[in-house]
Amino acid sequence: MSTKFSWELAPTDGSVDFGDELNRQLPLLVRKLLAQRGISGRENAERFLKPKLADLGDPFELREMDAAVARIFRAVDHGEHVCIYGDYDVDGVSSVTLLHAVLTAFGLCVDCFIPVRTREGYGLSPEGIRNAIAQCGEKPSLLITVDCGTSSVDEVRALQDSGTDVIILDHHEPSPLGRPPAVAVVNAKLEEDSPLTYLCSAGVVFKLAHALLKRRRLPDFDLRHYLDIVAIATVADIVPLVSENRLLTRHGLRLMSSGGNIGLQALNQVTGLNRRPNASHISFRIGPRLNAAGRMDSPRDALELLMTDDPERARQLAMHLEQHNRARQTEEERIRHEAMQMIEQNSSMKNDHVIVLGSRSWHPGVVGIVASLLMRRFHKPAFIISLDENGIGKGSGRSIPGVSLVQAIRRCSADLISGGGHDMAAGIVIREDQIDAFRRSFNRFVDETTSADQLKPVLHIDAEVSFADLTLDLLDSYELLEPFGNSNPQPFFMARNVRLTEAPRHLQGNHLRLCLRQGNCECDAMYFNAGRLQLPDPPWDIVFTIDRNTWRGRTSLSMSIQDLRPAEKS
Repeated sequence: MSTKFSWELAPTDGSVDFGDELNRQLPLLVRKLLAQRGISGRENAERFLKPKLADLGDPFELREMDAAVARIFRAVDHGEHVCIYGDYDVDGVSSVTLLHAVLTAFGLCVDCFIPVRTREGYGLSPEGIRNAIAQCGEKPSLLITVDCGTSSVDEVRALQDSGTDVIILDHHEPSPLGRPPAVAVVNAKLEEDSPLTYLCSAGVVFKLAHALLKRRRLPDFDLRHYLDIVAIATVADIVPLVSENRLLTRHGLRLMSSGGNIGLQALNQVTGLNRRPNASHISFRIGPRLNAAGRMDSPRDALELLMTDDPERARQLAMHLEQHNRARQTEEERIRHEAMQMIEQNSSMKNDHVIVLGSRSWHPGVVGIVASLLMRRFHKPAFIISLDENGIGKGSGRSIPGVSLVQAIRRCSADLISGGGHDMAAGIVIREDQIDAFRRSFNRFVDETTSADQLKPVLHIDAEVSFADLTLDLLDSYELLEPFGNSNPQPFFMARNVRLTEAPRHLQGNHLRLCLRQGNCECDAMYFNAGRLQLPDPPWDIVFTIDRNTWRGRTSLSMSIQDLRPAEKS
């Protein structure tokens, strides 16, 4: 086996001197990691390592926040009927939950509507609006969209013309048609040089709640009790974990570890989480289960789970989400297998810079996950498309660094019905007979705009360490760098000349447990999804991450192998 990655060991960028006190408290390795993240000086380091809620900025820095607050308080003062219209992913469901909590705390009558993917499609669609109004029983005088609406210019105009005011709380890119004619559009991406473009929609809703409470205090409402809701949305939506996002997520995770939302507690129990939660638990356990409801059926179970204050009902809903997630996993594996067969049977696809595949048998709620799996497997941007009986396909795309899906969609618009999203994740609507043309256009775009080096998978290594460095004392300081995620990735470490102390053990069919030794120090490690790999003969150089593991009251440092290769001679 030879590694598919080229390894790049990062230099330490900047000074590792953070003042006498921090220098004594922090191991050199942690100080190097801080410097690599662009942190310099004692004050910046303390703000990064120990972020405080008191450091949150003024929510009215967001343009149009004043208008949104004024319109909501007009609704409060006149007892208006309000409808919250959300999205079916974790960010959307979390945003609806938080906004419903704060608006009802101010005494408003609030209905919540989240579209069903297979019925109303994505965003503020005409059918979704009709169904939302029908669910409300009467036409609301104010409709607030969360995690959608920024690109829905025609739909917002129709609502405003019909007498329903619209407020948009969002973080998506604007439409080429410009700003929707809403009462207020609170979205930093419509502003020039805003420092808050990193917020997800739940972060925008948190800012709105903060603004409302600054104008009118509610003695019995504590916004801090909803930080776990903001944290799961921020991590699951893969927005940058920087500045206030990092601050909110850090405190939200702390709340999760001590209790917090009853529904999240029930979901933790169902997933067997018996330790302090971190961002990876949200990414791989909590987020997928909350998303599974909207992917496979209706997002109502996920919304009710986050809103309920009944522990027994929360347990039932958590079990429902677990069932949805298992169905999602089964469907995901089937689609992945069929997609791999398509690639293997078509030699021209193997030489393409991109992956574009579609089928009438693929579930639209799962294609995004499969696109992500194939993107990582082949290190190519990928669109996976679910086609309906009329040959209209809805596809989800995932990209590699250096390839913007937004730019690709604009360049290839002649082959699409529509499309949009983010640089790294986007969606398209396409006719079945245009898939091959889109694949060619997309491949040509990548060929013309991307260098050969950008198309090679690179494993970026933060630091070289020895096993002797890996202690529980190191973990105590290392964990101050959390939460890890987008723009604050979990560090990758490298160790050289590592040997096995016994034969690898297979666990759950596809994972390996390795007992490793470097010099006189031994460490156990997991190598996930490596059960079918043919490992080279030791000694090895290895790349790995570290974490804290607690089992039966005993705490240890755990190691997760990311890649290995035959040891290079010194």
